[in-house]
Amino acid sequence: MKIITVESLTKILDKHGFDQFLVDLMQALKRDYGRWQSFTKMPRPSMHVPGGVLELMPICDNAAYYTFKYVNCHPKNPLTGKQTVVATGQLSQIDTGYPLMFSEMTVLTALRTAANAALATNLMARKDSHILALIGTGAQSEFQVKGLKLVRDIKEVRYFDIDPKAMAKFEKNMRSIGIKLVRCHDTEAAVKGADIITTITACKANVDVIKNKWVKAGVHINALGGDTIGKTELELSILPRCRVMVEYFDQSFIEGEIQRLNLKEAKKLVYAELFELVNGSKKGRTNDQEITLFDSVGIALEDYSALRLTYELANKYNLGEERNFTPPVNNPKNLLSALL
Repeated sequence: MKIITVESLTKILDKHGFDQFLVDLMQALKRDYGRWQSFTKMPRPSMHVPGGVLELMPICDNAAYYTFKYVNCHPKNPLTGKQTVVATGQLSQIDTGYPLMFSEMTVLTALRTAANAALATNLMARKDSHILALIGTGAQSEFQVKGLKLVRDIKEVRYFDIDPKAMAKFEKNMRSIGIKLVRCHDTEAAVKGADIITTITACKANVDVIKNKWVKAGVHINALGGDTIGKTELELSILPRCRVMVEYFDQSFIEGEIQRLNLKEAKKLVYAELFELVNGSKKGRTNDQEITLFDSVGIALEDYSALRLTYELANKYNLGEERNFTPPVNNPKNLLSALL
């Protein structure tokens, strides 16, 4: 069984190239969304605990692999020097059930979230989008900018976070990216005049991070921070103005911006699932005046794409550690012999 540590993933990214990994991951996502009906899916089970939420994200590709990711979200973790989100994942064969790879997924989750948002943005945002408003400059922020600049000619990033230290960190990491950086004193200043708005806040509450009156015609919104029960970022009155796309309705209805609607309202409002834009059966945008919204909660298919790509690249570059996580036995019915 191959083990991918953070150090192993860093070597893979060094060998393959950070931007190339994102490009290839977008292609992997397109491939897998294009095979939507080949996957056995379910909304992720979650356990709400004091201070956060614990989730398991399984999916089965009926032709090859099964994957799962364990992930948490504990917004107060940074106060004690811990990350808000950490994750691990596994890739297994479906024909034998044997595990092939166990991987870190904290960094991979940031990479796949960026690639997925870039894929959706490429299908929904105006082609002449140049100004990005980034609300929240935490752990995911730099990944989002790096992903979006691969699909649109981003010339300016306007950003705001309630934590000045997070903005300073973002500025330091992004200073050499070749894009104009504009620190804003509040969310409204960042959002007004933007072509693309990406929200990635961590507060576990129904918060109006973006007000309806700030949203202009033609803008595309990536609402990424609302990803669990009771956690949203947009003023509810924004939604009826938008062409709304989700990844997987059954999960988005539980955890996305649309969770505040009843089932009939949500089904009427949601225009498409992402796979329908990928396969061309529906269009992400029909004119430059539409407001488009990617109500993203993150789904297991995205983790599947990331794990499969990582496995392929780890084998290509001969990286990762090989470890025995299944007992070697001469007689499959004699498990005790593995201990003797």
